[in-house]
Amino acid sequence: TDYYEPEMGGPLLRRIYSFQELVAPDNLAAAKHTTDRLERELARTLPDAPQRPVNLDPGYVCLSKMVLATTKDHAHRVYVGAGIYAESTLRWRHGAFEPWEWTYPDYRTDHYRAFFAEVRALYQQKLRRLEGT
Repeated sequence: TDYYEPEMGGPLLRRIYSFQELVAPDNLAAAKHTTDRLERELARTLPDAPQRPVNLDPGYVCLSKMVLATTKDHAHRVYVGAGIYAESTLRWRHGAFEPWEWTYPDYRTDHYRAFFAEVRALYQQKLRRLEGT
């Protein structure tokens, strides 16, 4: 969507990264504070940058859902501490990720949902290997 264009300029480029090392969900608040700090630093140091040159949203995938961190409270978000809320953005149901009524438009797309399904499959493989050790 073009929601962020006034603040970030356009056209928007999107990248989603998944890290190989497993991280506990209780690190979500600290991760959000780190990404917020990085956003501010990039806005301050990048020459000719728009007001907000990058939007970093940490989250995690587990077998039942994909969760994003946010600083904004809403009825469907759960406070996890240190001013951070967690939102279940996608749920795993009938062998695929499904959006909720509040899921952001980008995360509703087949492309995003397929990406997170791949991440989930890799996560599941890692869990099986860990259980076997």
